[in-house]
Amino acid sequence: MKIHVDIDLPSSPDEVWSYVSDLASHTDWMADAARIDFVDEQREGVGTTFDCLTEVGPFRTVDRMEITLWEPGQRMGVGHSGVVTGSGEFTLTPIGDPPGSETRFGWTEELRLPWFFGGRI
Repeated sequence: MKIHVDIDLPSSPDEVWSYVSDLASHTDWMADAARIDFVDEQREGVGTTFDCLTEVGPFRTVDRMEITLWEPGQRMGVGHSGVVTGSGEFTLTPIGDPPGSETRFGWTEELRLPWFFGGRI
């Protein structure tokens, strides 16, 4: 399953990055992310690993995720392992007038879901 969503935000890419680079805050704005537990002391950058409790309707799963790409102000990539597998990426594109006063936040995920989340049987 491939997902792509764009949203225009009234903040600069640096401001948006400041928020999304705080991985613990993802539970505040990602509807399906209920809890994040870091595997060790690392909290940012490539190699940061965490377990994410994901809730979709009545289904709950904990998946291991690892940051695979970290370009401050531009892009962040994540790999999923566990019941849900695949990869995702956030991109921050400067837009607005003046240029860079706003951000187009892009989110792309390519996931393989288990049968009980609608995956192949």
